[in-house]
Amino acid sequence: MTALNNVQHYMKSEHIDFLFFDDPLTVAYLTGFESDPHERVTAAIIFEDAFWLLVPAMEAPSARAVNGHVRIISYKDEESPWDLLKEALDTDAFVSKKIGIDEDSLLVSRYHSLQGIFSDASFVNSVSIIQNLRVLKQPYEIEILKEAGDLADKALEIGMASLKNGITEEEVVALIEYGIKKYGVKEMSFPTMVLFGDHAASPHGTPGKRQLKPNEWVLFDLGVVYNGYTSDMTRTVVYGKADEETKEIYTVVKEAQEKAQALVKPGISAASTDHAARNHIEKAGYGQYFTHRLGHGLGKSVHEFPDIAPGVELIIEESMCFSIEPGIYIEDFYGVRVEDCIYVTEDGAQPLTHTSKELIELPIKD
Repeated sequence: MTALNNVQHYMKSEHIDFLFFDDPLTVAYLTGFESDPHERVTAAIIFEDAFWLLVPAMEAPSARAVNGHVRIISYKDEESPWDLLKEALDTDAFVSKKIGIDEDSLLVSRYHSLQGIFSDASFVNSVSIIQNLRVLKQPYEIEILKEAGDLADKALEIGMASLKNGITEEEVVALIEYGIKKYGVKEMSFPTMVLFGDHAASPHGTPGKRQLKPNEWVLFDLGVVYNGYTSDMTRTVVYGKADEETKEIYTVVKEAQEKAQALVKPGISAASTDHAARNHIEKAGYGQYFTHRLGHGLGKSVHEFPDIAPGVELIIEESMCFSIEPGIYIEDFYGVRVEDCIYVTEDGAQPLTHTSKELIELPIKD
């Protein structure tokens, strides 16, 4: 059964007449049509027995080439997509009493436009159907995610090789993103993060003009988009030699990551996975410095359902993919994070990235 068939089965069970999804990643997941519509509307429109795509006119040929069985409704920039959608529905004499939408992504302005078309219908949040489909990866998706992971390892290799005295965080980012394009990567999963020394004490720090000095720690957080799927990894390495205090903290984080990863298997909860890492860090005396969830889902988006966090009782199943990324962040001193994204098998967790998590000390270069 295809994803579209599953969605239509859900519609029947929930008595939903019409589904409207305009998140480009959801559209791509359901149709295979990858697009970056910017401010324009691109939407998958699903009925119990039919499927339409609403796309800008300039995208219509590409949409038809990807999926020749779907009805394409296209609009020019000077036309209203909502007027054309209403016209198509009126032509088919379609009446809907219950509309399903994705409340996590639908803009309020677009919601009001839909209300104008379906003034007598009720609207329900149907994001869960897409989440529950996308959270369990098909074998072909896992194969693509593995390749995306290999490319993330390569990007990290480029980054580590670029380190030298005086280079800036921004320069390292530029070298990584230029170097990985030679391997066919068109875009990164998210803005590449390279942070030196105490800059890494901010979990979501912004690379700047800070220059690298000998014996500093360097945090790399990066990933690529490959064939519509993402990767994400973090390693924290030393440019030179680590002192005993920072080496001890690094070891705590690495062990926390490994404990959580070793625990993962079908049947345990997301919260228990988070607890395994968090408890290890708390016992070492650094609990107050682990300030975020343990992980997040990974697939067509680098941050997707589910959260791996305290209180999340979702049960882990085979074929789920998510990150495991504990960290310790001590303001004005030091920050460390170790992250692999994994996919779940019947026996446990398999990492998508393979760069060593043992302490890496890189040579100092002029």
